[in-house]
Amino acid sequence: MSSAKLYLIDPSALLSGVSERIEEGSLNGRIAIHEAHLVDIEERRNAGKISGIVEAEELEKLKEVTERMLIPLEVVSGERGKTVNESVRKYCASTGAILVTADEIQRSIAEISGINYFYIENRSKSISLESMFDENTMSVHLKEGTTPKAKKGKPGSWEFKELSNKVLSSTDIRRVVSEILREVRLRSDSFIESERKGSMIIQLQNYRIVITRAPLSDGWEVTVTRPVARKKLEDYNLPEEVKERLALRAEGIIVAGSPGMGKTTFAQALSEFYSLRGKIVKTIESPRDMHLPPEITQYSKSYAELGELHDILLLSRPDYTVFDEMRNDEDFRLYVDLRLAGIGMVGVVHATTPIDAIHRFLNRADLGTIPNIVDTVIFIKNGNVDRIYTLEMKVKMPTGLKESDLTRPVVEVKDFMTNKVEYEIYVFGEQTMIIPVKGVKASNALEDKVMKVVSKYMPEAQVRSENGELIVEIPRKEVSRYNKRIASQLHKIERRNGVKIRVRMSEESEE
Repeated sequence: MSSAKLYLIDPSALLSGVSERIEEGSLNGRIAIHEAHLVDIEERRNAGKISGIVEAEELEKLKEVTERMLIPLEVVSGERGKTVNESVRKYCASTGAILVTADEIQRSIAEISGINYFYIENRSKSISLESMFDENTMSVHLKEGTTPKAKKGKPGSWEFKELSNKVLSSTDIRRVVSEILREVRLRSDSFIESERKGSMIIQLQNYRIVITRAPLSDGWEVTVTRPVARKKLEDYNLPEEVKERLALRAEGIIVAGSPGMGKTTFAQALSEFYSLRGKIVKTIESPRDMHLPPEITQYSKSYAELGELHDILLLSRPDYTVFDEMRNDEDFRLYVDLRLAGIGMVGVVHATTPIDAIHRFLNRADLGTIPNIVDTVIFIKNGNVDRIYTLEMKVKMPTGLKESDLTRPVVEVKDFMTNKVEYEIYVFGEQTMIIPVKGVKASNALEDKVMKVVSKYMPEAQVRSENGELIVEIPRKEVSRYNKRIASQLHKIERRNGVKIRVRMSEESEE
């Protein structure tokens, strides 16, 4: 038996169904695991890494198969390399053992180095997770101690359905995780986005998979999402003036909405809209789950080092950068820096109202720069564009204040479709205020000043506030009394108090 061939298994082979090859009889000889490989599995398992736990379970399965088939399973040691793969290659090169791998790079290096190898061919197949999806499934939720469930429908219109009445055990979940980790090595466009203690994020072709375990969560949990809608900008039936603004004027765009409302779907459509117009578009995603044409470069924030994306994008200078899922201070700083450098930005943020999205920038940038950083806010609700806000800086007295010396820089937040101011943002003392304008009366003192000027000549004239402006309404029978002297006095009040005064004829007919 000692003269039988020795097959040394590397990490990729362990996760790619090597036990199945042994059962088939493809590997006719002794099976070995390198000591460095075992140490690596132990370290990752002790660190709470999901891949370490899954590999340890695969190792147990390998042990069971070899014992059942009376095949020796050995632990070998030798010169260590910087990685497990290097240690495995060094051992095979020095002893003549056959390297067993499912890693294309490892296979290529072995071939160049003259190392005998057995390459596990891609046998990608459907996994149990995929059978849980149909054309209407948005996401599947598997959790230890509960029944499997799925979210079915479309953004903003879905329902939670139970897929089976069987309660899942930790063994059931780990079996699914093992299948996922095996397939991620075999399928193109699939990769592990990130792995931390107790969690793992995977992109398996169109599926975005989040895996958690104790102690991070209260048990094993797998959440799988898949895009069910791929829209073009034309599918949103936007008015022509909105398309014109997006094409020609908007360069600091925020796409906001609650989770599951279709923000990323809209950002994806916007990316393709700019790309088709001949713009250079790049995306920042974590994880990468947009489905875009090859002309658009997609960067992973999870893989990039601190500051790396900042340098890459400043040097490559795209026309637009789409930043999906902005969450922390680092994300917002990157958005601000790139926008102030002249790069068009589209940021996706979670927000329950459009003004909440703007609020997230206020403690991260000076008020005076906000309109230069964010000029358009698009709020998505139930998969459609619900509101569009624009931002503009003015020097005026905020609506509702009474003293003329309170004139200051004010950011006006307007509804794009009606051009009406809905919010004013300004600094009062040391606090940044966000004040709804709708329903706020203009200064009574200012109204009194204007009333004194006009009532002397037009006693039936009325003064009222509207959207932060003062409206002077003159009855038809008194219009002839309006003269340059009155106009000059009203202009002085405008200039001194930073308020707009409009004069118009009353709609009431003369009796």
